[in-house]
Amino acid sequence: MDNGAGSYRRFLNGDDNGITEIIRDYKDGLMLFINRYVNNIHIAEELTEDTFFKLVTKKPKFTENNSFKTWLYTIGRNTALNYIKHNRNIAKTSLEELKNLCADKECVEKSYLRKEQKLQLNGALAEIGSNYAMVLHLKYFEDMSNEQIAQVLKKNKRQVENMLYQAKQALKTELKKEDFIYENL
Repeated sequence: MDNGAGSYRRFLNGDDNGITEIIRDYKDGLMLFINRYVNNIHIAEELTEDTFFKLVTKKPKFTENNSFKTWLYTIGRNTALNYIKHNRNIAKTSLEELKNLCADKECVEKSYLRKEQKLQLNGALAEIGSNYAMVLHLKYFEDMSNEQIAQVLKKNKRQVENMLYQAKQALKTELKKEDFIYENL
């Protein structure tokens, strides 16, 4: 049982701190994942809130067959797809990064370089197509296994492996166009 499952179980048993822990631990990653669907960080933030609202009001049943994160991201995916189905005209905006405050100059410089790399990487992800961007986001930003990704995207494991390979190739090509330089910070 992962931490999210324990927090959710505590919430279902009346401990409101459980839902607070879930929101704290999963909000940012879920929002960035949903943003891959809607391409608007403000809408993604609202849909993330809607996902947590569903947990609080509907209290869906969580089974131990999957990880809590996989289960939560599936709910987030469904929320995003419902939004898209009902709102076909979605405007694109750039991804806004949270400001990382560091005390010393070296930390600020490293943070700035990381931020620039993330912006460049997110720009390249936007260019390679939403399915590729989603599978890469889940794999490398959310550290999900191929099985978990397959569950979230409703694909089989082999399809996910193929998508990952093709997505990496497409991303590599796009990053070469942009002269992306990776520095190990």
